[in-house]
Amino acid sequence: MKSSRTNADYDESTRDTIQALIDTEARAIAKRKEETDECECKNGMFPGRDSGSDPARRKFLAGAALTGATIATTAANPAAAAAGAIDYPIQADPTKEQGRLTNDDGGYGSRSQFESEARWRYPTATKESSWTMTPLESSQGIVTPSGLHFERHHAGIPNIDPTTHTLTVHGMVDTAKRFTMADLQRFPSVSRFHFIECSGNGLTEWREPTLKTVQGTHGLTSTSEWTGVPLSTILKEVGVEAGAAWILAEGADAAVMTRSVPIDKAWSDALLVYAQNGEAIRPEQGYPLRLLLPGFEGNTHIKWLRRLEISDKPFMTREETSKYTDLLDGGKARQFSFTMEAKSVITYPSGEMKLPGAGFYEIAGLAWSGRGKVKRVEVSTDGGANWQLAELQGPVMPICHTRFRFPWRWDGKPTIIQSRCQDETGYVQPTIAQLVEERGLDGGKFGSIYHLNGIQSWAVAADGGISNVHQY
Repeated sequence: MKSSRTNADYDESTRDTIQALIDTEARAIAKRKEETDECECKNGMFPGRDSGSDPARRKFLAGAALTGATIATTAANPAAAAAGAIDYPIQADPTKEQGRLTNDDGGYGSRSQFESEARWRYPTATKESSWTMTPLESSQGIVTPSGLHFERHHAGIPNIDPTTHTLTVHGMVDTAKRFTMADLQRFPSVSRFHFIECSGNGLTEWREPTLKTVQGTHGLTSTSEWTGVPLSTILKEVGVEAGAAWILAEGADAAVMTRSVPIDKAWSDALLVYAQNGEAIRPEQGYPLRLLLPGFEGNTHIKWLRRLEISDKPFMTREETSKYTDLLDGGKARQFSFTMEAKSVITYPSGEMKLPGAGFYEIAGLAWSGRGKVKRVEVSTDGGANWQLAELQGPVMPICHTRFRFPWRWDGKPTIIQSRCQDETGYVQPTIAQLVEERGLDGGKFGSIYHLNGIQSWAVAADGGISNVHQY
């Protein structure tokens, strides 16, 4: 078990940032623990799951359901419910009385009040420039609910009227054009499942294990079904001049977010998306129009897209010079390191969960690669001494989260569990030590910042407690 540095090696500002992160995660953990009891079942090991398991809460709600003033078709206290839910009274026997009214939720729907998974916000100085983390530890399958998709904003979330929003395409083209949303939606559409991952996912973990949960260490990635128009269709509409090599994508937020994108990527699989998981894309995900670049770092997937300028060279914007470059020891930097490499993480069991005792468990997690399909995932239950193949749960799709499973009989002794991914190109997920050896630790507060895809290690203590460690 190794750690390159200790907390004492950081400067005061960095220590304050780390402490703010730890405190934010601790509050989220404490809130989850308030909502659930420990139990000797798999569901009970998920922080935030089974929020209705509190006997006092059940007794209160059941009592409320039996009073004449509170019928099952009325909400008890919406403010007390988890985000996205309504706190309805519990029926003592749902077979003996009518349920709540059809469409009583206003016509859009809500999730069960007994489910309380939520994103938590990284403690940046302002809420305008900040990000939120997806609760991967309680995820099911591969698709992230739209309401739990991670967020990254640089100047708040704009509120845009789709009837007035346009996309301008100009530069090295035969005919510059401006498209309304209605124009774009008349083109043939496609739907694809893809993950998006912030290149800063895991930035706190370079030097030493810092955050406790998989939501904290890996929560800046999510998968959705995205629907829209291939960017290649629009390029054919405007006609691209010979020699064109780059496209500047620009957003309509207050940051006027811009990134340079290789035109080869635009021709291959880039999408102009306006729908997510079967409905209009969410405002925090770029409503009404977002650029989707499968496998590229999240910052390039420009939200609230309003302009594409085609050129023969990159534009060297702020976001690809002073930001989103990989600083190396000695003052050099890697630029345009777009692709999110193969990565995996065990989500069950993971940090802050507790196994009730020795016995059989099914290890589960997620794997993904910006290069294509996940080919294989291996799991180690002895700190990397031995590796065994995990089962890939279908569907297995290119540039998409893939769920893996592995049967494990724990003997009750302390150990370390890990996973590593190999994609269809043959690339194998490295250790954190290998990445540090290649890049050094001079890149920023936490060492390097972007593109950490090292193997995650979870230590299992004799009492069943799970904690974040570095094991090389």
